[in-house]
Amino acid sequence: MTGERTPGRSCMHTFSMEKEDPGFKDLVARKIGLQEIKPCYTCGSCTGACPMRTVVEDFDPRRLIHMIVLGLKDKVLSSDTIWLCCFCDSCYTVCPQGIKFARIARELQLMAKDEGYVDEGFLEEFRKLDPYLKDVCRRTMLGKVRGGFHGTHKMPCWRKFTVEER
Repeated sequence: MTGERTPGRSCMHTFSMEKEDPGFKDLVARKIGLQEIKPCYTCGSCTGACPMRTVVEDFDPRRLIHMIVLGLKDKVLSSDTIWLCCFCDSCYTVCPQGIKFARIARELQLMAKDEGYVDEGFLEEFRKLDPYLKDVCRRTMLGKVRGGFHGTHKMPCWRKFTVEER
């Protein structure tokens, strides 16, 4: 994906499939314990529930899953956005297909490290940002929960504000 706008179209992007890896989606699915990732039909529920999306406009779980399905391994693993997930599982609570994006993000991070897409310098700098990102996530989710967002959640700092599903 080049990310360039197509002339004459305000919301269309051009894609370059030169470096596509058709087995990438299957590899990611196996690593996270799914038969396949294809059940995602990019409805956007995950993106709407994501606390990081409210503060980082480029963070879009739906787009990342779509890129995985397209086999855009290099683009996904070199993306800064895979490091922004705060692993709160809000996306999972609203996903009609039951896809755990937090698990996918964690696996993508491991793959990016293992395959040399990031170096130790990046990881060291990111470790400094991690507490800030977690705090942003926590504060954003508290606001969502107080505004009526319900579901089972994994983040202990705000679990008490949510309704347990039975």
